Amino acid sequence: MPAAIVGQNVTFSYDGSHTILDDLTFSIDEGEWTAILGANGSGKTSLVRLFNALLPLTSGTIEVFGMPVVQPKNHPLLRRIVGMVFQNPEEQCVAPVVEEDISFGLENYQIPEEEIEPRTEEALRNVGLAGFASRNMASLSGGQLQKVAIASVLALDPKILILDEATSMLAPTGRSDIMETLRFLHQKGTTIVMVTHLSEEAVYADRIIVLGDGVIKANGKPKEVLRDVRMLHENGLEPPLPVRLWKRLGIAGPAPLSDEDFAEGICALN
Repeated sequence: MPAAIVGQNVTFSYDGSHTILDDLTFSIDEGEWTAILGANGSGKTSLVRLFNALLPLTSGTIEVFGMPVVQPKNHPLLRRIVGMVFQNPEEQCVAPVVEEDISFGLENYQIPEEEIEPRTEEALRNVGLAGFASRNMASLSGGQLQKVAIASVLALDPKILILDEATSMLAPTGRSDIMETLRFLHQKGTTIVMVTHLSEEAVYADRIIVLGDGVIKANGKPKEVLRDVRMLHENGLEPPLPVRLWKRLGIAGPAPLSDEDFAEGICALN
């Protein structure tokens, strides 16, 4: 599988004296769902904002589909193919009606007028909001607002979708809805990079990169990373609830990562 993002010896500092990211080397494959997991202050948001040149790289290299992010001529295209959804959906809302909010970005990129409505409708279907085009933004729940923010990015047909703590302000139901949306988009082949401090959200990723103090502390599959209780605790993270319960109950064998697997594991003991 070809690499979508490749970073070599990536270092970043806001002021030149305090290093936020220190000599990171990594790659993210096309079509892969990667969770960047870390406590507050670990550098995860700074990292993903380097991917589309929202922040300037201090040293090292990052290439997105072969394009160096340090070259200014690449920035307009990078910001189109790397779509980013932020923590607070209201910060991305620019219009009072759902379809107007989504079409705003399309119009800015001079998408032909006859394509705007079909793209808007498809983006809304992909996030489970078919029929919401004429809804007032003020009438939507937090989870629905975040889905509209995702749809606004998807309408631009990005190659990579980045979510920067996109569920942290949502109630559990809204968070669950967003995770289901991401699972659907991943099945369709979307490359997803999800920044989170919640290990439960990383369970369904293909791979997890754990950041701590600006360096990579772990890089592997969820079943490897999320069962490493000591490493997670050392980096200010809690293992998923099923792992914590499994350990507390003293059950032998690999701990399950999801609620479903935990229930099956308990039933299998009888």
